[in-house]
Amino acid sequence: MTVGRQRLHPKGPEFSRLVAGLWRAFQGEETREPIGLARWLDACLELGITSFDHADIYGDYQVEALFGRALREWRGDRGRIELITKCGIMLESNQRPAHRVKHYDTSRAHILASVENSLRHFGTDYLDLLLLHRPDPLMDADETAAALDEVCQSGKVRYVGVSNHTPEQLELLQSRLSRPLVTNQIELSVLHLEPLHDGTLEHAQRLRMAPMAWSPLGGGNLFTAQGERERRVREALVSVGAEHGHDNPGAVAIAWLMNHPARPVPVLGTSRVQRLRDLVSGVSLALTRQQWFSIWQASAGHPVP
Repeated sequence: MTVGRQRLHPKGPEFSRLVAGLWRAFQGEETREPIGLARWLDACLELGITSFDHADIYGDYQVEALFGRALREWRGDRGRIELITKCGIMLESNQRPAHRVKHYDTSRAHILASVENSLRHFGTDYLDLLLLHRPDPLMDADETAAALDEVCQSGKVRYVGVSNHTPEQLELLQSRLSRPLVTNQIELSVLHLEPLHDGTLEHAQRLRMAPMAWSPLGGGNLFTAQGERERRVREALVSVGAEHGHDNPGAVAIAWLMNHPARPVPVLGTSRVQRLRDLVSGVSLALTRQQWFSIWQASAGHPVP
């Protein structure tokens, strides 16, 4: 089974319906070294996962370079994969000694410098998608939009979007851009329901813009935490899975996201190939409305009003 393809926006890119996230690359036995990461990349491609999610800050500013070394080991066709990265968060880090406090930067100078750094780390001449990682309260919308237009016009970035933005924050930036923001990468899972009710997913549907969903399994808490809420949700996922003859609750949780009409694209955080194989089966799992709401109810702790 392979995951298939999905367009993020009518004027945007086509990505795999599941995206592989590299946030924890250094923590995984299969991904912490370039040769192993190259093998992992091939395994992702066999599953139809061609899109890879990064941020400049991942792994204390070192995951992009690790992935670039893996690409050199892989020696495959760059055109077979899509590289996503983010910029705008400035961490306190030994890798960035000038940073005295964690802050955000969406200035032209930082966006241009971050793009150049990412291109150098990956060893490529273009990024498929660049996202602003967090809303910046000091963002000058005109300056930021001009910088995003500039990196696209230069061919160094093909598409741009945002991450963790409210509809109002996205609309402000979009009002200054000459091209569409093609996605908003948001936290969304059976344990994080807020985007279902705060207007975020309605806004995405209005724009026909598929959101990307980070932490789609609740950062692992769905299976590791022992709280009453997590127990209820696990039981609901198991019950719905049994009705489909399906024994993987994680895949059911992925199906629950992908059955939403905004067509969210989950960003999977696992570095284990077998875990990816298990989750891929959720792509084709169609839930009934009652099954979907039974999982919602288990998470919310009460029936719908």
